[in-house]
Order: sequence, then structure tokens, then C-alpha cells
Amino acid sequence: MPRPLYRATALLTASLLLTGCVTTRAGRIGADDGTDACRTQVVALDSTGNFFAEDILRGAAVGALAGAAIGGLASGNWRGALLGAAIGGAGGAAVGYFSAVQRQAGDQAAVTAQVGSDLEKENIELVRTQVAFDQLMDCRYRSAQTIRQAVLEGRVDRPTGLARMAEIRGRAQRDIALAQQINTQIGTRGAEFDTAIDNVVPGGKASLAGALVGRAQPIRATARRAVPVKLSPTGASVEIAQLSPREVVQVSPASGGYALVETSSGLRGYAPVEALQTPTRLPDATPTAASDVRSLAATNVARRDNFAQTVGNAERLAQSGGFELTAG
Repeated sequence: MPRPLYRATALLTASLLLTGCVTTRAGRIGADDGTDACRTQVVALDSTGNFFAEDILRGAAVGALAGAAIGGLASGNWRGALLGAAIGGAGGAAVGYFSAVQRQAGDQAAVTAQVGSDLEKENIELVRTQVAFDQLMDCRYRSAQTIRQAVLEGRVDRPTGLARMAEIRGRAQRDIALAQQINTQIGTRGAEFDTAIDNVVPGGKASLAGALVGRAQPIRATARRAVPVKLSPTGASVEIAQLSPREVVQVSPASGGYALVETSSGLRGYAPVEALQTPTRLPDATPTAASDVRSLAATNVARRDNFAQTVGNAERLAQSGGFELTAG
């Protein structure tokens, strides 16, 4: 391949990656002015989004490079490379993940192995993203609690407390918007994985235990005692409410020994399953640690749904007074 063709291909591939697609951290989350106590957690969440934003771009870049090579070989000049790359870029973005895996793999076993490997990588990143969002929301909510306590104890006057709470609320809303953007990217990739799962897992996605989180219908439950409601399904998560003994709530399966609870006021969070009395045993949606493709697929579906669920819960909390001063 002539040297100009190499240059044209490289430049075109770079331009496909850069044109209208790449944003800066400052553009996404703002510059660090030193006033955000949760800045470290914001950066951590933002960095996880890089992985989920790159998938289609990588496909387009590979398609563009292949198209450039074909166009250049066919025409013998850089104009052919330009046309081939434009066609290849569009094709790479539109072809679909599973179709690409099928073309590259030699047989069904290789297809299954590749899908399993990709699911394993995806699942690791989903954990990182979930942890980052949980920690960020915990930080925001604890900051709000600190302000409430300071106003209650008279260390901060009410007007100052209101102003500080408004600032935290605004930051939390931007955090949730960032998480929603990442969740959309996860969903786009998830749709591609769903196609693959339906083709390599007997029974498809609908047969997976991991799909339980997204499709289970809430059931009625009663609190056995005073029960703390957590922002996320972990013991270390911040407490956002408390159920009274014998309080009736709606519950759905979650992970880690927790259930997703919704109170009569619409507040949603997580409470330990053992502290809730239900008419039937509530299934545990904790992903398995097995490495076979079926288990990896179930884990992927559960983690995607868990993240979407957590983002929705945080949005509800922000809208229902989670970042307001108490009356007084």
C-alpha cells in the first residue's frame, strides 16, 4: 500500500473518532474549582463512562480502516481510501456486535467463547460504575445530612444552610444526569449483548435468573421491626429513611441480601430481606461468580438492571426532598 494511502487511512480513522464524538472531562463535569467535597467521586463516575461510550466508535473505526484498505487497494489511490473508509465506518457502526463476532469466529464454540470473554469484561466495568455511583450519591447525601445537623445545632444559620443545600442539590442533579447518560450507553451496549445472549444461551435472555431484577413484580411486605432503608444494597451505604415496625411496603428482588422497597410516599431504597415479612420467599438476584457463558450473561443482565434501578432511585430521592432542609 503506498505511503499516502497509509497516511490517509490513519488520518481518516482518527477523524472518525474525533469528529463530534469526543468530549473533555471539564466539558462533561465542569472544571475543578476546589469547592466540591465530592469531586473525587464525580471524577471516578465520569471515568467509568469512557468505557461504555467507546464501543460503537471502536466498531466504526475498525470498519473505517477495513473500508479504507479495500477502497485503496481497489483504486490504488488515497481517494479510494477516503471513499472506502466512509463506507466502512458507516458499516462498522451499523453491523451489530453479534454479527461481527460471527464473522470473526471460526465456529459456534469460538462465538460462545468470544461472547463470554466480552461479557466478563463488561461485567467488571459495570461493577466499577455501580460502586462509583453509589459512593458519589453517598457522599452527596452525607453532605446534605451534615448541613441539616449544623442548622439544627445552630452552628449554621438557616439562610446559609438553604444556600448550601441548594448547591448540593444542583450538584446531585448534575451527577444523576451524568449517570443517566452512562446508563443510556450501557443500555445501547446491552441491547447488542442481548442479541448475542439470545443466540448463545439456551432459552435466551428470558430464561436467565439475572433478568429477575428487571421483570419481577413488586409484592406486599411488612417490616418486622424498625428497619433502615439504604440508598444502595450494601451495609456501608448511607441511610435515607427508616421503616416503622409493621409498616407496609412494596418490595422487589435485589442483591446482597437486600430487597428494593417502596414506601407509601413513593420513596425507594434498599432494606435487608430478613427484616421484611413477605407472603412468599423473595428471590435473591445476586449475580453468580461462575464463568460459564450462561452465568456471565445472567450477571450482565442483573448488573445492568441494578444500575438503572439505582439511578432511578437516586432521581426519585432528589425530587422528593432528599436534598432539602427539614422544616423549621
